[in-house]
Amino acid sequence: MPTTATTSVPANLPEPDEAGREHSARVVASLRSEIARSGGWISFAKYMQHVLYAPALGYYVAGARKFGHAGDFVTAPETTPLFARALATQVAAILEATGAREIVEFGAGSGALAAELLNALAASGAEPSRYAILDVSPGLRERQRATIAECAADCIDQVEWLDALPATFDGAVVMNEVLDALPPHLIARRNGEWFERGVACIDTLHWEDRPLADAHLQALAAQRFPPTGDYLSEINPAAEALIEDIGRRMGAGALLIIDYGFPQAEFYHVQRSEGTLMGHYRHRSHADPFLWPGLTDLTAHVDFTAIALAGERAGLHVAGYAPQAAFLLGCGILERLQEIGEPESVAYLREAAAVQKLTSPAEMGELFKVLALAKSDDIEWPGFSVTDRSHRL
Repeated sequence: MPTTATTSVPANLPEPDEAGREHSARVVASLRSEIARSGGWISFAKYMQHVLYAPALGYYVAGARKFGHAGDFVTAPETTPLFARALATQVAAILEATGAREIVEFGAGSGALAAELLNALAASGAEPSRYAILDVSPGLRERQRATIAECAADCIDQVEWLDALPATFDGAVVMNEVLDALPPHLIARRNGEWFERGVACIDTLHWEDRPLADAHLQALAAQRFPPTGDYLSEINPAAEALIEDIGRRMGAGALLIIDYGFPQAEFYHVQRSEGTLMGHYRHRSHADPFLWPGLTDLTAHVDFTAIALAGERAGLHVAGYAPQAAFLLGCGILERLQEIGEPESVAYLREAAAVQKLTSPAEMGELFKVLALAKSDDIEWPGFSVTDRSHRL
């Protein structure tokens, strides 16, 4: 059954340039072909996979700038190096407890987190023997390489890029704003009937709901959705499968997941009846996933309860769960700020403003969470010394 799709451009969004419009047109043409090959309809998960990751076309694998002030959004590592310096406190504790010297980072973005983590760990005598980055984008890999060579030149020999997860590994795994970009399925319940929301194309891309054929997705939705009423939300088995895969390969160590999201009871709250899907373009958010495909980032919030349970199925245990603000305070971000210099200096004031953004409940401090899933039992957790909300998962 068709549903209405947004087609107008929100007034607060800038128009793409000619090259951007041409690229988006190529992505749409590719989508039309994909939809035609699939019988006139694809799931939203397949649509999001295509517009974000299709070779040479997808948002994350094409050449346009994504991160930083010249891109579409700024992540915590680009906001201030103090984010990575604080995170290094927790990463060092994981490496010390396990005796391992290996770090694996997923989706390393601009490379800013890797560079500052390497510098901070080296300064504390906890430098890893290997810093492995798993990223699907050739363009981002080159940017990461350039960032690390410029900002952490003494550590560049420790860094390597992977095409797939290693068969086994010990140490720390870092995922900063990764799970929100893994494509979820959109599941709807209307009048007691189950549907999957997907994408069709006649003249334009548009929503189309079809009866839900996947029994596993229906079982998950029935378990997680409010018990009655019409409802639409995301179910993300791909994110859960990734965490299970990591857990089964990890011999010793822990996984740190930093992202925006909620525990399950909040994620599927009765008032959140239209899901959490959003687009990001030129530092503005919008709600139209069909707006400039290939130029717009698409994300959905993380169901941290589902992720924690996936880790437990793979032999990991929840070591802590806290808002980003509390985690960074526990890891000493204010102490790192004091090292910048005099409180009246320009450098201090600049970094203090960035720390405020990372820790303020009105900005990133409360919406972003940190979940730690551990294989080892004897790790110290300074990041959860201020608060631990594991009981809310």
